[in-house]
Amino acid sequence: MLQFRSILSSTKHVAHQFALHKETHLKAARAMSSLSKSQRLDNGAIANGIHRQNLPADQQFFCDAFELVFKEGVLDATKPDTKVVEFHDPEALKGLADLSIRDDGETDAQVLDHCRSAFKYAVKPASPHFFNQLFAGQDLYGLAGQWLTDAINASQYTYEVAPLFTLIEHEVFAKFRELCGYKTGDGIFCPGGSLANMYALNVARYKRFPESKEKGLYGIPKLAIFTSEQSHYSLKKGAFFLGLGLDSLKIVKCDEIGKMIPEELEKEIEKATQDGFLPYFVNATSGTTVLGAYDPLEPIADICKKHDLWLHVDAAWGGGALLSNKYKYLLKGMERTDSMTWCQHKMMGVPLQCSAFVMNGNEGLLHKAHAAGARYLFQQDKFYDMSYDTGDKSIQCGRKVDAFKVWLMWKKKGNKGFEEEINTKFANSRYMAEVIKSRNDFTLVLEPQCTNVCFWYVPPCLQGLERTPEFWERMRKVAPIIKERMVRNGSLLIGYQPLEPRVNFFRQIFANARTSKEDIDFIINEIATLGKTLEV
Repeated sequence: MLQFRSILSSTKHVAHQFALHKETHLKAARAMSSLSKSQRLDNGAIANGIHRQNLPADQQFFCDAFELVFKEGVLDATKPDTKVVEFHDPEALKGLADLSIRDDGETDAQVLDHCRSAFKYAVKPASPHFFNQLFAGQDLYGLAGQWLTDAINASQYTYEVAPLFTLIEHEVFAKFRELCGYKTGDGIFCPGGSLANMYALNVARYKRFPESKEKGLYGIPKLAIFTSEQSHYSLKKGAFFLGLGLDSLKIVKCDEIGKMIPEELEKEIEKATQDGFLPYFVNATSGTTVLGAYDPLEPIADICKKHDLWLHVDAAWGGGALLSNKYKYLLKGMERTDSMTWCQHKMMGVPLQCSAFVMNGNEGLLHKAHAAGARYLFQQDKFYDMSYDTGDKSIQCGRKVDAFKVWLMWKKKGNKGFEEEINTKFANSRYMAEVIKSRNDFTLVLEPQCTNVCFWYVPPCLQGLERTPEFWERMRKVAPIIKERMVRNGSLLIGYQPLEPRVNFFRQIFANARTSKEDIDFIINEIATLGKTLEV
């Protein structure tokens, strides 16, 4: 109980922040409702004496759309009483939304109605009751940054078309490297953590066999990749996407809490060598998708050094702990790795998408591995320093400006603000675990490592029974039924999954900095309410 009270105390400021946020939204809503529509448009969306009626039709539409986005996407979406989703089965939803594309265009009023429908039927990750994925919440500074770059419609491949954004990206990656303990290095923003992991696979292969860029897989040995049984499926996709094949992927056993076992990695390296493969790449995970486990980087780094292997860390989810002095120990040894993946749109709360591939040293390697030298973009006789043309480091051509929104959030929060948010998310997970352990209708799968809380709900029909194989077969059916009920009610979204040898359990994710103690209590009580009549 002392631990429970300590965790409760550490989350009091979360409830206070939530109350302030809620009151701010109520004031904004009251202010908007007190104005007529024309006043709202003239005084809110239009500035500097420009009146709506003097604007072209498309700009008038944009004013209406902006007001709709602010009301539906910001004010309403974050209210506790707003449904997380108004769910309809696919065929029913097709009948509710006008999806057809026709020869003739529609009026602005009709187009605005389509925007309203999009909000009506969309899942709302900004809701305080959305916990379904490894992202949640809404940061208005990040959203403003994303809107700004979308309005400019910049593409970040050369300095000449994105000068300030290029410098900002350099600054942000310098900060990433500092947090990782990388003294020098390189990096690139990617469309998601899966692509960042594939960058690592390809760059490591190029460093070991630079001729593979010209000759492909012909003439090089069969390569072996090592990753844990709890790692992300993108390693499988990367293996076959890069032509290495699934046979190249060697799966390493984990311990009972989901961490890679270093001794098992050593065994798999020896076995792969005996089977005619050349080991070249190890993927460790910092924050596994389901259990939130952090692989032990120090002993894994020792093994990689011994065998001359590239050590990559998939910290797409758990990398946010680097921002916390309290929790950065979970990634101890990061400075000894060769590269890492980090999705800022996950624990840091940056708007989707924002994912970085960060390298330790090896300057120029990313460019050499991917450069195609298109002369219409990367002319060699430009009038400025061409080292700022970052586009040839990427496998993309056009590339959205992801650096600005995270940079803008960092400018607002500072290191201390981000650290407080990360600590809050960890504290919320510990609080929920204590609540679960205090009840007889819930069972904790294991103590949280990251901010994942994994648990079973035990309905009244199964309470008090011996936990036999028959019991667990009946328990397997519980989570899917409750998930359907919560989705159809629109009251809550939480994911579930089996994980051998465990049957289906819920996985609660804390990625929203505004989640309060009241929200956590609501989750527990809502699941119990949805499951109290369950018969399995």
